[in-house]
Amino acid sequence: MRSLLLALETSCDETAAAVVHRDRRVLSSIVATQHELHERYGGVVPEIASRAHLERMLPVIEEALRQADVTLADIGVVAVATHPGLVGSLLVGLTAAKSLALACDVPLVTVNHVAAHLYACRLAEG
Repeated sequence: MRSLLLALETSCDETAAAVVHRDRRVLSSIVATQHELHERYGGVVPEIASRAHLERMLPVIEEALRQADVTLADIGVVAVATHPGLVGSLLVGLTAAKSLALACDVPLVTVNHVAAHLYACRLAEG
């Protein structure tokens, strides 16, 4: 039984992937920021953000798998943030997640980004 989750996050201007064990141990967490791309505009430019996610998504996933010392064959579920967020950015993450879930024949779980923050606080408190 594959007991690992691959989580993807692209709701705004950071491309992130994490590998998490069923027992809640985070085996890897990779974040690629875009601060340098948006700094001169004084805020996040949605089109630039989504294009940067396209460039960074696969390398971030590959690095998360590498740091966790696992392969896609070890993944039992793929999770992805689907709202709220920038539409183009979310679309990149959702497309990657759907593709991986289909290729690996595993379930896809969609996550509300704000609810995930609240849940993370509960996890941190024990």
